[in-house]
Amino acid sequence: MALKVLKFGGSSLADAGQFRRVANIVKAESDRRYVVPSAPGKRFSGDDKVTDLLYRCYDASSNGEPIDEIFTQIEERYNQIIRDLGLSISLAKEFEKIRASILHLPGRDYVASRGEYLSGIVLAAYLGYDFIDAAKVIFFFDNGLFDAEKTNRVLSETLSKHERAVVPGFYGSMPNGTIKTFSRGGSDVTGSIVARAAKADIYENWTDVSGFLMADPRCVENPQVIDVITYKELRELSYMGATVLHEDAIFPVRFAKIPINIKNTNDPAAPGTMIVDTPPADDLPRPITGIAGKMGFSIITVEKDMMSTELGFGRRMLEALEMHGISFEHLPSGIDTISVVVASSELEGKREPLLADIRRMVSPDVLHIEDNIALLAVVGRGMVKTKGTAARIFRAISEASINIRIIDQGSSELNVILGVEEKDYLSALKAIYREFVG
Repeated sequence: MALKVLKFGGSSLADAGQFRRVANIVKAESDRRYVVPSAPGKRFSGDDKVTDLLYRCYDASSNGEPIDEIFTQIEERYNQIIRDLGLSISLAKEFEKIRASILHLPGRDYVASRGEYLSGIVLAAYLGYDFIDAAKVIFFFDNGLFDAEKTNRVLSETLSKHERAVVPGFYGSMPNGTIKTFSRGGSDVTGSIVARAAKADIYENWTDVSGFLMADPRCVENPQVIDVITYKELRELSYMGATVLHEDAIFPVRFAKIPINIKNTNDPAAPGTMIVDTPPADDLPRPITGIAGKMGFSIITVEKDMMSTELGFGRRMLEALEMHGISFEHLPSGIDTISVVVASSELEGKREPLLADIRRMVSPDVLHIEDNIALLAVVGRGMVKTKGTAARIFRAISEASINIRIIDQGSSELNVILGVEEKDYLSALKAIYREFVG
């Protein structure tokens, strides 16, 4: 029998109605055995996420202010879910312990994690599954880094004793027993960790979208859903701003070569997006898989005659950036020119000293910085097999009357990076999308 691990986001567990949807999804397939819940999210525009209410409690307590009004909202949120689901459980003792802890300032991570903890208790009771406290099976080192090997060993052993279980997302424990949360995409990370430990066949990540989209829906109207995407493609798109999954949430399952299925809780019949290590043998990908981009970049350009014959030129150029703690994004170059693309924020307070050091270390003929640059990544495993893809990209940009400032293509031919002026970013993205999708 196959084994699936499911993670549900905050919007999927916002109220009792969503809990019912989640239960129907879990019980629709017998191989859906381990579930990772988030804290309840917003029920409507203007509503509060439970995690935000918990943070507000902690901040109020830290400032010596009363927490009763805020904490009562949290209690009522869960009690309403319990009543509407017809459950007989009580969280009174848990509420009492959490309230007392907040007043004694146990740490921001502990307080923030209680939303997932309480969601896990309620969901386990509703499903009739066992409850496993993440603090007992997910571990961090003293320095706060995730202890992957200990976690995988202990969690695997624990799951083997529970045929079906709920493990709350977002948190684990430090060596001294205190609670530690993951910094980004916490419940996604937990789901990935549980999938690896369970040796799952599929990790289903349930959210409020029907898969990974080819472009940002804020930029392109109704972009198409990507059917299949590889981990490498996802990494390229995520790096350039696509935000369905943070890369920390991908690594444990990628390491174990477990596919991820991005699914929509409110449209469970939709196939969603499969994220795989290796595409299936009959895979016929589009020329491009997706487009993503970010603004806020600067280009440092150096020109010098006979640069290509000057031993160590590039090293000295990058050493100047390193001296000022500046990392670079891309490094397109020519025979007598080299351009370094950096995040503009990295140059704050360092611009003139950096330029002075570059002049001192490489003696350029020309040196200047151009700001207000946006980068676009056009990503696709189909590029290498499809002739004329780059030509189509450049033609689409040209026909939109947009000037390309930089071009950078990796040797894998998995992506093409374009730099344009920020004022042209949206037009460029739309032009490329239209060219390949219509």
